Formats: sequence, C-alpha cells, structure tokens
Amino acid sequence: MPKPLIPSESDEQIGFLQWWRAQFPGVRIFHIPNGGHRAMSVAKKMKAEGVCPGVPDLYVPAWRLWIEMKRRKGGRVSAEQREWAGYLEGIGDTVIVGKGAEDASRQVLEFLQARRE
Repeated sequence: MPKPLIPSESDEQIGFLQWWRAQFPGVRIFHIPNGGHRAMSVAKKMKAEGVCPGVPDLYVPAWRLWIEMKRRKGGRVSAEQREWAGYLEGIGDTVIVGKGAEDASRQVLEFLQARRE
C-alpha cells in the first residue's frame, strides 16, 4: 500500500488562507514571498530590494501576528526563522509556526482566545 502524500507547504498555506478568508473576511493577511527557487539574477535583485531570509510567510497587521507555515510532517524551522521569530516577539509581536493548515488554524483561534482573556 503506498504512503499517503503529505501536502506541500504551499498547499497547506493555500488551505489555511481559504479558511482564514472564510473566518475573518475583514481582517487583512498577506504573504511575504521570501522563499522559493529563483534565477540568481532575480534573487540578487530581490535581496537588494530588501528580501530577508527567515521572515515568516504571512502577516496580519491588525493583530501584529506573524505566521510561519510548515508541512504537517517534515517541515523544520531554520536558524534564520528562529532569529526573526525572536526579534519579532522581542518587539511585542506574536509568531506562530503552523504545522499544516489545521494546526495553523487552531493556533490562530488560541491566539484570539488569549487576547480576549
């Protein structure tokens, strides 16, 4: 019997954003395109324009919430991502690491519950 496929990080993020837009239609969230494979010339230009490795994938300005998406299994937080998370938390923002869309959704709801208490 073949192993079940584990969705890619991109697929997990797309699923999470579909959930987000249904749950919070008036709350803006956006993607920071730091990752991915690019031609060297494009990567150099993006770096010169301010792209920084390790910045979380998604940001919710109204809540000062950063979301780093990972695959359900196998996704790891890099050293640069840990450094950015520490910096962002140090200035009072919140960073969550979602291991898949379901985990990210659960953590967002926990974040909102904690804000209400």
